[in-house]
Amino acid sequence: MSIEFTERVEAIPVYPAARSYGFEGEVTKLASNETPYPPQRAVLEAVQAAMSGLNRYPDPTAAVLRRGLAERHGVAQAKVAVGNGSCEILLAAAQAMLEPGAEIVYAWPSFSMYPHLAAMTGARALAVPLDEGGRHDLEALAREVTVATRIVLVCNPNNPTATALEVEEIDAFVAGLPRHVLVIVDEAYVEFSVLQDPDESLALLERHPNVVLLRTFSKVYGLCGLRAGYALGPESFRLAVDRVRQPFSVNALAQAAAAEALRHQDELERRVERTVIERVYVQDELADRGLAVSDSQANFSWVALGEDLDEAEVYEGLARRGVIVREGTALGAPGHLRVTYGTRAENDRFLTALDEAMG
Repeated sequence: MSIEFTERVEAIPVYPAARSYGFEGEVTKLASNETPYPPQRAVLEAVQAAMSGLNRYPDPTAAVLRRGLAERHGVAQAKVAVGNGSCEILLAAAQAMLEPGAEIVYAWPSFSMYPHLAAMTGARALAVPLDEGGRHDLEALAREVTVATRIVLVCNPNNPTATALEVEEIDAFVAGLPRHVLVIVDEAYVEFSVLQDPDESLALLERHPNVVLLRTFSKVYGLCGLRAGYALGPESFRLAVDRVRQPFSVNALAQAAAAEALRHQDELERRVERTVIERVYVQDELADRGLAVSDSQANFSWVALGEDLDEAEVYEGLARRGVIVREGTALGAPGHLRVTYGTRAENDRFLTALDEAMG
């Protein structure tokens, strides 16, 4: 007789991690939407200083980091939740709000973690197709909301399609929903969008008590390896998240690095500028090759391969040449590739390898 696991565990999909970790030699990693720029010196120095105290537990309240986030965004510290990446906050929100009989609504394809939330809690998931432009169909999402709906997720900009909605569209959408529904606006890539200033969506918190903004230090801040994310929203949300997630979830080095990174918004702006330059360059090059791409407002391109190109063949052709991207099949949309923007040299390696992989 073997050990047994719950049906819920069996229902949870395996997260589609990038395959770049299994390759040897020189690899151009354009699969995980990481920034190609390492942390700046002040952040590394803050991490180094924190290492001397690794014999002590980290602050379970992350007070310094939460205070910095509150000051940066002009909200009360009590309304700031932090987690081991924004993924932990998503998982904690599901634990706190979902159960059998409850519902969660989100667009699809979107962030690969979303299907986990219903599967792990026994709730019902309603995945609403994106529109023809790869954007959230807010009217269709609203039609799926019922008295059983607890959470609606809006990924903006959306991963993997890189498309974004105007803040005014989300504002009107939330205004039309019942107040018992929590709307989580997942803004992992918001700093890269030219449709809005990142601070513009903060007004949603003032107008709607059932909105949470979810953000991360993994993308534009370049702290993927340390894992720190945060949410801005009602104090009741923070308290619920803190009750269900593990204690000490954000380690001391991550807290120190994130708190220091917040102090250097000028560096963040430089990174965004460089990324937008590369975005225009890569998108134009892909268009010159006859490949359709979505209107990216993130740090990656969503590439439609069309009927003449086989996704697996192109992906493997890139991988053999040391360029790792993400397959659309793993992200819920066969026939596509998701390609992160790297440095100009990395982007040129991708384009050269793509030409060869396409024959």
